[in-house]
Amino acid sequence: MYPELFRIGSFPVNTYGVLLASAFLAALIVAARLAQRDGLPRERIYDLGLWMLLAAIVGSKVLLLFAEPEYRAEPWRLVSLDFLRSGGVFYGGFLGAVAVGYLLIKRYGLPWWQTADAFAPGIALGQAIGRQGCFAAGCCWGKPTTLPWGVKFSELGHEITGVPIDQHLHPTQLYESFSALIFFVLLIWLHRHKSFRGQVILTYGVLYATARFVIEFFRDDPRGDIAGLTSLTGFSTSQLISLFVGLASLALLVVRWRRAGNSRPGGESAPVTTTARAAS
Repeated sequence: MYPELFRIGSFPVNTYGVLLASAFLAALIVAARLAQRDGLPRERIYDLGLWMLLAAIVGSKVLLLFAEPEYRAEPWRLVSLDFLRSGGVFYGGFLGAVAVGYLLIKRYGLPWWQTADAFAPGIALGQAIGRQGCFAAGCCWGKPTTLPWGVKFSELGHEITGVPIDQHLHPTQLYESFSALIFFVLLIWLHRHKSFRGQVILTYGVLYATARFVIEFFRDDPRGDIAGLTSLTGFSTSQLISLFVGLASLALLVVRWRRAGNSRPGGESAPVTTTARAAS
């Protein structure tokens, strides 16, 4: 609702950018602390997090390029200031970060599932903060609604993002922000009580994919159509990715849960202690 915090001369300091930077910083701090608790090298986690941040930025822009017709029609905008200032697509950033993270985790000799578990709560917290930035900017808006919590955006928001200002809209940014905050609390608890490595990150995958799939029904901002899949299926690009991420996470969660149970005497899964988690 407040796209600009203040100006330095003629240069605007956007709320979205400040909150996005805060989201990355908060996510990295949480990941480093959880990793250190598990006996992982904190310095490596910070290094890994910064590379994943870069991959997330690039990945979000790449998926935006494929999803938005305006960028496909004018590929030169890849190197424009407008492209650098655009928010990008979260799933592109997430998948890009996962891919680069996997390669670097292997290179650093870190345990994959254990390291991913340390990052999961931070990712959820980063989403909760980042979507507040979306709400401040007016992007990622929802469909018109008569519900009492419907919101109207400012003229400045319309100038920056094109958000409609003549009617009340679903605050889909807040739907996702508050959902992610709940996930953060649940994942922090689960990290302390998990029964096997991978349980936290895979649980996050199921939770977020489910929430995002549902929230997409209330979104109304233009998000493009990759390879005509949206027109063919009736689902948005993010919903299709949510189906893939959610089902894959659920399948892996069940497989690893069963393996953990079968590895215990009598088929019972024992909690993973800090000492056990530190071993790789």
